Amino acid sequence: MGSRRASGFSLACIVVTMFLVWPTTPTQAQLTPTFYGKSCPTALNTIRTVIRSAVSAERRMAASLIRLHFHDCFVQGCDASILLDDSSSIRSEKNALPNQNSARGYQVIDRAKSQVESICPGVVSCADILAVAARDASIAVGGPSWTVKLGRRDSTTASPDLANSDLPSFTASLDTLIGQFAKKGLSARDMVALSGSHTIGQASCLTFRGRIYDNSSDIDAGFASTRKRRCPTDASGDGNLAPLDLVTPNSFDNNYFKNLIQRKGLLHSDQVLFSGGSTDSIVTEYSKSPNTFKSDFASAMIKMGDINPLTGSLGEIRRLCSAVN
Repeated sequence: MGSRRASGFSLACIVVTMFLVWPTTPTQAQLTPTFYGKSCPTALNTIRTVIRSAVSAERRMAASLIRLHFHDCFVQGCDASILLDDSSSIRSEKNALPNQNSARGYQVIDRAKSQVESICPGVVSCADILAVAARDASIAVGGPSWTVKLGRRDSTTASPDLANSDLPSFTASLDTLIGQFAKKGLSARDMVALSGSHTIGQASCLTFRGRIYDNSSDIDAGFASTRKRRCPTDASGDGNLAPLDLVTPNSFDNNYFKNLIQRKGLLHSDQVLFSGGSTDSIVTEYSKSPNTFKSDFASAMIKMGDINPLTGSLGEIRRLCSAVN
């Protein structure tokens, strides 16, 4: 009798336990590097070929593609919302102030999407293509590689208002930058590492005019004088470009941080990383150790790629990156 009661009690416990541990709502699917291993095994090679070709034709495109992924992830998460054009139901993020006349590389992503669609229709998301393109762009200019987690889906909405509020400004203070990155789950160290992507790419006169003409003590006088030649005080030179890294503008290295120590950061939001504040020690560390910088940059890019992805049955797989299905 006793053993029967015990076994009955155990069975009851098991039944109750089953009801306690099984979730009543489906859990969110996890991103995984092997997501397309069976559904589109040649997707990554196909994307890489397009990115290599684009960067080979124009080295600056590497910086543009890394920035495009960043500007996507900081608005609604990594969901390709930045790629949507204006329509009757969409207000495009392309027209938000941080993106207007500066975000670029859309046509490269469209080319990669078209190639992937031709071999695996309706399988690979635009959000994942952005993430892979950023990694491949880094490699193409001598930057680090990292394993890209996949399985993001594409949004059916966009938010220029969030783009205006959540994307860092070139005039931002250090505290503002730290706060904006913290809001996305990224540390101050992640922020400094990701800012190091400014080792490649260019900025327009409009974004650094204030810095080179304000006669402050945090800018090298000779550097300011050089930049003034192609950036007049009036609006006529707004679109004139200057390299963010004056030493090796087309190579992914740690010279960006060496420049900051010499007070030769092009943007105000660059120089605040080394201006007597809490991130000075990180800049110094990266200036001395390119391997530490590259390792931290890769880790930070993986973390950034994890910001609020749409997975499972959320969102959709767009047929065209610039429009919802």
